Amino acid sequence: MYAAVTAEDERARRAGPQRDGARPGAPGGPGGPGGPVTNVATGGQVAPLRRVVPPDVLAVGAGPISQARIQRIAKLGRVRDVIAVAGGAVQLQGRSVNALAVDPSTFRSWTPPATARANDLWAALAADRFVVSTAAAEQLRLSKGFPYPVVGRTMPNLMMGGSGALGLPGIDMLLHRKTGSSIGLVPNIAVLVNAPGVAPSTTAKAVGRILGPGANVVNLHEQRFQSPASGSYLDLYKNAAKSCRGLSWTVLAAIGQVESDHGRNAGRSSAGALGPMQFMPATWKSYGVDGDGDGKADIMNPYDAIPAAARYLCDHGAAGGGRQLYKAVWHYNHADWYVQKVLNLARAYEARFR
Repeated sequence: MYAAVTAEDERARRAGPQRDGARPGAPGGPGGPGGPVTNVATGGQVAPLRRVVPPDVLAVGAGPISQARIQRIAKLGRVRDVIAVAGGAVQLQGRSVNALAVDPSTFRSWTPPATARANDLWAALAADRFVVSTAAAEQLRLSKGFPYPVVGRTMPNLMMGGSGALGLPGIDMLLHRKTGSSIGLVPNIAVLVNAPGVAPSTTAKAVGRILGPGANVVNLHEQRFQSPASGSYLDLYKNAAKSCRGLSWTVLAAIGQVESDHGRNAGRSSAGALGPMQFMPATWKSYGVDGDGDGKADIMNPYDAIPAAARYLCDHGAAGGGRQLYKAVWHYNHADWYVQKVLNLARAYEARFR
């Protein structure tokens, strides 16, 4: 889809490997308000998930994207996080597959929540196994734990480490960045951008202007890239709202933004609230939901916390709209300024995604 190819020309070889973790605030990386997404693991280990960074824009260059251009992207209005990764097309099971070469400890935060928290998947990637999208695993008939030749500039036999929703249209494979370098994937060929609070189409246009002709820039919020299985926060809000007829998903999204910035700051608050929807543990005992069917209601799991928030709001009359909705949000946090902020954000989401 993106025509990302392995580095076969002399210019790419002379360029050498470049940093694929060029995040705002990282040493030697672009500046900006964002900070490190996770601690980078060494020695084949993978760092724990610290926060989730929903990508808004994916851009693939015609060649390696320079650090200067990455810095310009990081300085765009409302851009909070940027990550640059190597990538290219490889052959797997006789098919061309677009792959990214990543640091598993850093990149996991940019994937859908269910994938980001799948520790076994990222541990496998850290152990130099490859990971594919769920669709690719089915279409290519791949089996976890079996070796397959991955054809690039070289042809290593790599074990399949697992599969999951990657959330990136056209990208069906993840490799460890060291393996990507050895088989000739193009350094810094792709960037992911997180820019909360601004229309993704606006960010996509600005990124396109910076990268120029030949770059493929994708607004990841376009309807054609959404699917019920993608597991994004947007999907979770929409699905959870269905459990309370009359409640708009935009209210859940607004609360998620105010409470934890969609899971980025899900730790314990000064008041003792926890998780992406910032429930008090005592309230969670009454309203916690096992949203993903794993047998437990986990206050830190967005698949559980978001439908629990919908349940709480519905129980307090949110489905009635108007004054009833106002009171329901007030029950969530007893402050009129909070209610007004949530409802204003909900209206902004409605305008942005209609």
